[in-house]
Amino acid sequence: MKPVYYSEYLQLDKILNAQEEESKKHGVRADDEMLFIIIHQSYELWFKQMLHEVGIVREIFLKQNIEDNSADMQNAVHRMKRVGIILQMLVDKITILETMTPLDFLDFRDFLRPASGFQSIQFKILEALLGLPFDQRFGQQYYISQLNEADIERVKNAEHEVSLFSLVNDWLSRMPFLKDSAYWSEGDDFFDSYRMLYEASLQEGEKQNLTSFDEMFMKKSETGSRRLSIDSNRAAVFIMLFRDYPLLNTPYQFINSLLDIDELLAQWRYRHMNMVQRMIGRRIGTGGSTGAHYLKNAADTHYIFKEFADLTSFLIQRNKLPALPDNLASMLGYSGK
Repeated sequence: MKPVYYSEYLQLDKILNAQEEESKKHGVRADDEMLFIIIHQSYELWFKQMLHEVGIVREIFLKQNIEDNSADMQNAVHRMKRVGIILQMLVDKITILETMTPLDFLDFRDFLRPASGFQSIQFKILEALLGLPFDQRFGQQYYISQLNEADIERVKNAEHEVSLFSLVNDWLSRMPFLKDSAYWSEGDDFFDSYRMLYEASLQEGEKQNLTSFDEMFMKKSETGSRRLSIDSNRAAVFIMLFRDYPLLNTPYQFINSLLDIDELLAQWRYRHMNMVQRMIGRRIGTGGSTGAHYLKNAADTHYIFKEFADLTSFLIQRNKLPALPDNLASMLGYSGK
């Protein structure tokens, strides 16, 4: 076996010689363009890693049978937590970019047009594979307007893939705990008793929540524009309520990792928006977007897993939860296995 040499393995000749400053091509000195290039190149490398992690998790959820505390589920939690840690690092990395002042940026900004972070294909693909649908995007009119034909095709192909959101919806809808006749008598429904307890927990100004409760959990009407099915809503809330049972702890950690990712993506967008306002004020972005205005609206609307966050409106205190059937509680606690 041929010995592996560090710089050859990492292909450092390619990486370290991939920073070509546009300002130098025009005979202009712009000392911070190197920082700008390296920050964005490193972002793209980490986007590639996140796509790798999300790809593995999507493969897991494409399976028809996933045991809730299996090695697959443990792996899915591990991968999504890693994505969250990477996103936290990307948020923090904006601090480095903010050491560049507005005048430092203006030294080379005009040489970049129409290149822009808005043309990051990997980030658009990541959003699509996580589950951000096109019809919920802000700025659809210029979403792909600055891309070349090959990249437009790549983004559209990603949007036609089954997203992680859809796969998780399918997984939750198959969960047996609320359906299996081995645990529930005919006609017995956990959410019938839970609804009464939930109603008793509401303050006077919260009574309208009961209408939403019925739409989302009681199968009395369609869920409207929600993408999570009623069965998925029920399973997700059941997991949140009884997460202390060992069998439900891993699924809970997975759902929580989705909420972490949404929160971190929002933080990244808001940090980016504030940095852009600080750098260019109200000027348009080099890629043709409305700059800070676009970033603010994207941050406000591009919550991929918001429906899971909404479910926390329907939780009650642990000490008021209805008792589970003994055989179900035994199974969820492993003692029945």
